[in-house]
Amino acid sequence: MPELPEVETVVRGLAPALEGRRLARVTVRRADLRIPFPDGFAGRLEGRRVIALSRRAKYILATLDDGTVLIAHLGMSGRMTIHPPASPALQPGTFVQNAGGLGSGDGPHDHVIFTTDDGGRVVYTDPRRFGLMTLARSASLAEHPLLRDLGLEPLGNALSGPVLAELLKGRKSPLKAALLDQTLIAGLGNIYVCEALYRARLSPRRMAASVTGARAERLALSIRCVLQDAIQAGGSSLRDYARADGSLGYFQHAFAVYGRADAPCSTPGCGSNIRRIIQGQRSTFFCSNCQR
Repeated sequence: MPELPEVETVVRGLAPALEGRRLARVTVRRADLRIPFPDGFAGRLEGRRVIALSRRAKYILATLDDGTVLIAHLGMSGRMTIHPPASPALQPGTFVQNAGGLGSGDGPHDHVIFTTDDGGRVVYTDPRRFGLMTLARSASLAEHPLLRDLGLEPLGNALSGPVLAELLKGRKSPLKAALLDQTLIAGLGNIYVCEALYRARLSPRRMAASVTGARAERLALSIRCVLQDAIQAGGSSLRDYARADGSLGYFQHAFAVYGRADAPCSTPGCGSNIRRIIQGQRSTFFCSNCQR
């Protein structure tokens, strides 16, 4: 599933194509994704101008000129593909392996097409249909059921050592499980939690409440830095994810632990191999020698 860096990368890629543009036509090719489209979905979007694109946790938010907000989630396999004005449909195999025509606008999994007033198109593709799109009002957006329980955004200076220690205070769950709790910190997923814990030299099995003081400072900094590095690299492309221009992210080439079970730890002089364990039905990758 795309995590915060992938969603942030998509938002930044979509902004030049959508911000300030009017949605001339919205084509919806099925009744639902993970949830049904709202009644009158296309009609409520057509003719409206996109004022701003933003992100909350793993949700894409498009604010329109009448106060409507389009909320989109990419799910497991969703992607947004930009076709500039007057550009031909992408040819099968252009950027997606084993998915001919995906993102062209004519593929069997191309479910929503946004056509802007300059003739450009943004195609939403989702083979597994675990993504969603719905509508809300900007005045009450923070209270929307999808967003109201989300925790702190981890980018920027809001996430500090003392703040993180307070969030984890009294938590007897493993540290990794606490960091994946979206009501505490919004947008973190399995990949970047594994990588941040490695950078902070903290074990994913450590009791969350034990992360205070210098440990909390290290972890807060590691979370911010790994997310920023991933965004700079365009995210991680493991299976379905691609950027809005169709290109792949490349942060996966910089993974220190994720997906590297039995490989040597990259810490000089460590001498241990990366371990894989299961926590909460998810794979956790870490170095038991470096991470305590």
